[in-house]
Amino acid sequence: MPVIYRGERFADYNRPKKTRNHPTKSHAVLVKKGDTIRLVRFGAQGAKTYPPTEGESAKSKAMRKAWYARHGKTLANATVFDPIYWAAKVKW
Repeated sequence: MPVIYRGERFADYNRPKKTRNHPTKSHAVLVKKGDTIRLVRFGAQGAKTYPPTEGESAKSKAMRKAWYARHGKTLANATVFDPIYWAAKVKW
């Protein structure tokens, strides 16, 4: 069931989507936890990311490891309302 929030259409709550026309952020998700609903935008527009793939190259593994090394402490305390949570889930 589609959800329209502030004029923007989402497939459902907690389902990320690409935002090609946004000037700075590459993805958005309408997060609902209990009675709280928030729009969370995350990811840099145009940034290269490497979602896990079977048989990925050593370079991709190294990039993923470096990303988690930079963001690991922040990610450990992240909630579903934090952009870093969704970036790790969707983009890395």
